[in-house]
Amino acid sequence: MTPSPLRRAALALALAAACSPALAQSSAAPVTPGWPSKPVKLVVGFPGGSSPDLVARTLAEPLAKALGQPVIVDNKVGAGGNIAADAVAKATDGHTLGVMINGNLTIAKLINPRVNYDPLKDLAPISLIATAPLALAAPVNAPGATAQEFFAAARASGDRWSYGTPGVGTVAHIGMELLKGKAALHPVHVPYAGNPQVINAIIGGQIQLALLPPAMAAAQARAGKLRVIGITSSGRSTLVPEVPSLAEAGVKDFNLEIWNAVAAPRSLPPPVVARLSALFSDIARSPDVRAKLFQQGWQVTGTAAEGLAQRIQTDARVLGAVIKSQGIKAE
Repeated sequence: MTPSPLRRAALALALAAACSPALAQSSAAPVTPGWPSKPVKLVVGFPGGSSPDLVARTLAEPLAKALGQPVIVDNKVGAGGNIAADAVAKATDGHTLGVMINGNLTIAKLINPRVNYDPLKDLAPISLIATAPLALAAPVNAPGATAQEFFAAARASGDRWSYGTPGVGTVAHIGMELLKGKAALHPVHVPYAGNPQVINAIIGGQIQLALLPPAMAAAQARAGKLRVIGITSSGRSTLVPEVPSLAEAGVKDFNLEIWNAVAAPRSLPPPVVARLSALFSDIARSPDVRAKLFQQGWQVTGTAAEGLAQRIQTDARVLGAVIKSQGIKAE
């Protein structure tokens, strides 16, 4: 007896669900004969153990299996990741990619005209791997029983309050300047060497505000060392579901995320870009990699190249407007 169309569809879905991740990846990626012909390099602009480094190493093993070539993570540290991004932009071997953060792909040239590459012209988007909101943190004894009351106290403090960041031109810095405009706040910027120093300053009462990675902020909040006011995404995050969004506190039209993405030299042939985009998208969204990235504090997106290109354009426009209006320049 011939199965009905509905039955055939059900059987097809069951077969697709039973397929291995490797099969799903190979079927999604376009064929690029002769590529790769040697090991592929993933360049990271931050040291071992940093968030971009962990993301790159999480992606490297499944990528190597899919490509049939070793994938080497190469840490080129310095200038907030821009040294690595410049190396990727100028690579001509056809086998060099980069795992980069927001700043490398959006605002690098706006913050520092001396940067040797133009992220919008010299780098080809591959995939937006994962995102995370930032968490607005304050001392544990900060005024106000609610987020609304906290913001009222912050507005009343004028420039007597200060906020900390891991440096001039970071997303935390530009994001706080954006928040100041949205919420009518006027705290003074105090840059630090990194987020651990920012956290120590909050705990010690030297600063009253900071935008921190959510997992880092939530861990300190659970230990009773600081208070989390809200997160910078438009809604609650699966990373810290107990934390409200700033929109719930009345801050409208404010949506800010940090992210990690993969990019390539603009010279990489379009068929190779298409294949890599499909592979990275599938790898990021596979259950094993998704779970590992979640543990690292990331919400997986795993977009195609077009999704990353759209995010780059949006962030460059929004953050670029803040940079221009506030005259923010790299030190």
